[in-house]
Amino acid sequence: MLQIVVPTYKILHLEHLVLDYNGTLAFDGVLCVGVRGRLDDLGKQLRIHVVTADTFGKARAALEGIQCEILVLESAQQADSKLAYVEKLGFDKCVCIGNGRNDCLMLKVAALGIAVIGREGVAVETLMAADIAVPDISAALDLLRHPLRLVATLRE
Repeated sequence: MLQIVVPTYKILHLEHLVLDYNGTLAFDGVLCVGVRGRLDDLGKQLRIHVVTADTFGKARAALEGIQCEILVLESAQQADSKLAYVEKLGFDKCVCIGNGRNDCLMLKVAALGIAVIGREGVAVETLMAADIAVPDISAALDLLRHPLRLVATLRE
């Protein structure tokens, strides 16, 4: 578990890290540089879940060797499926990271929602649903590895 106290905002008791794959962890289906080591590090404190439509069909192979749950979604109702998955884990225990329209609902209800802008961009409604936006996945994961960065951004 990862506990982060953000004065004047909230105390986060995080158990699960829920991530989108394409556009978030990967670009054109290829895992972004530096992600593997960061996920291995965060896996010591959080259970990692990758919930994806797997547009390029490369997620399972790219994530091989990383301790994580992988859920590949059907093409319909992806936003609702991601929301239901996070609900099952417990909204208040999840930090969710994504960039696409199908990530909007899970970012909105999570204890902490992080939008990744990245080279693929970010859906505006997902950006607006997030607690914080970052330029890339390394910055997102590093917020959790170095929680004082979160505190500096989210406190009043």
